[in-house]
Amino acid sequence: MKFVDNIKSRRAAYQELDAKDKKTYWKEALLNNALYILLIIAVIYTSIQNPRFFTVGSLMNIVSLWAANIPIAVGIAGCIVLTGTDLSAGRVVGLTACISASLLQSLDYATRMYPNLPVFPIPVVILIILLVGAVVGLVNGFFVAKFSLHPFIVTLATQLIVNGILLMYITINGNNGQPLSGLDDSFKKFVTGSFIGISGVPIPNYVWYAIIIVILMWFIWNKTTFGKNMFAVGSNPEAANVSGVNVMATTILVHTLAGAMYGLTGFIESARIGSNTATTGMNYECDAIAACVIGGVSFVGGTGKISGVVIGVFLLRIIFVALQFLSINQNWQYVIKGIIILVACSIDMRKYLVRK
Repeated sequence: MKFVDNIKSRRAAYQELDAKDKKTYWKEALLNNALYILLIIAVIYTSIQNPRFFTVGSLMNIVSLWAANIPIAVGIAGCIVLTGTDLSAGRVVGLTACISASLLQSLDYATRMYPNLPVFPIPVVILIILLVGAVVGLVNGFFVAKFSLHPFIVTLATQLIVNGILLMYITINGNNGQPLSGLDDSFKKFVTGSFIGISGVPIPNYVWYAIIIVILMWFIWNKTTFGKNMFAVGSNPEAANVSGVNVMATTILVHTLAGAMYGLTGFIESARIGSNTATTGMNYECDAIAACVIGGVSFVGGTGKISGVVIGVFLLRIIFVALQFLSINQNWQYVIKGIIILVACSIDMRKYLVRK
């Protein structure tokens, strides 16, 4: 009902505009939604050039990629709401993916990292990777909040630290940096297995886990005091502090929660990839940041919705899969990804300046 009322009020406001104002209105609408329009055109063009793009198998591939990237995106979105970012996210994904793989290798795998240990129970491994990710997030949040350091600098430092820890970890017990594979069947079934499909195409279990994460994060952002405090701090930390919000605690908790989400991403990626190395998770933060900005999470702070992040991740996955269907060179895909981030941030800043 509120949605219908909102449409009616906008329509009434539009009808009251004169011809010049209506022209300006449509110009602003086109500029503000330029990225979405370009993405839609790209999707239509791809489907014309390659009809296989809209098959059930292709769409399920997009959904699966969406699910794999959702946890890191909703985690880093909280940091952006606080007018920050997190450059360490991808390295945390890599570390937790390798930890998950090393603890869940099959007993009969010849080059197990821990040959004298049993296959760990999956719930225990999840708790471990959540703890690892949360600790990194806690460190990020502490230095940002306590010493008023810019998140870019803090997370750049922790990115290097975590990367070093990862490189040392994969050399434990004579592994010498070899890929961590030979995962236990129970782990693979838990993450990449399926109990239902569409037109014969299985839906991986981690799609359902992603949906649960989205619901949980939506509840945290919209229905808890913590979520309200997060947006208050992102909008104006001084005003939030005067209003009784514990700015330091909120900042630390946001980064800690983000770190836990990176850990879950690593857990899923470990089984999804199947063979984990020091490059697992590399530059994942770039895709996550781009998805958040496309979805309306603003770097000016205090603005963003979980639904927007979900849409942003989905649109970004669609465009990347489309580039593959069009056989675009991998090097050009990096260029296009950078352009998308630049355009999205420019549109976001333009919206902010217009409102200001």
